[in-house]
Amino acid sequence: MKGHRKHALWFAFALHRASGLLLALFLPVHFWVLSYALNDAATLDGFLRWTDYTAVKIAEFGLVFLLAVHMFGGLRLMALEWLPWSHRQKTYAASAVAVSFCLSTMFFLSAV
Repeated sequence: MKGHRKHALWFAFALHRASGLLLALFLPVHFWVLSYALNDAATLDGFLRWTDYTAVKIAEFGLVFLLAVHMFGGLRLMALEWLPWSHRQKTYAASAVAVSFCLSTMFFLSAV
C-alpha cells in the first residue's frame, strides 16, 4: 500500500468519493421511478409494492448511509478548506462515519 493511503484521512476521501459516485448512479433511477407518478400510476404502485421486500429496505439503509457519509464528508472538506489543520480532524472524520452509520441504522429500524 502506498504511503499516502496509510493516512487515516485517505479512507475519508475514498468513502466520500465512492458515496458521490454511487449517489450519482442512483439519481437517474430515482427520477425515472418518480416519472411514473406523473405518467403511469399502476407501474408506480407495482414498484412501491416491490419496495416492501427486506432486501430493498437494506438497500435503502445503504442509500441513507451514502447520503449521510457524503454530507458529513462534504462538511469535513469545508473544514479542511476553511479551518487551520489539526490532528482532531481525523477524529472528526471518524465521527462523521459513525454518525452516518447511526442515522442510517435508525432509518432502517424504523422502516423494518
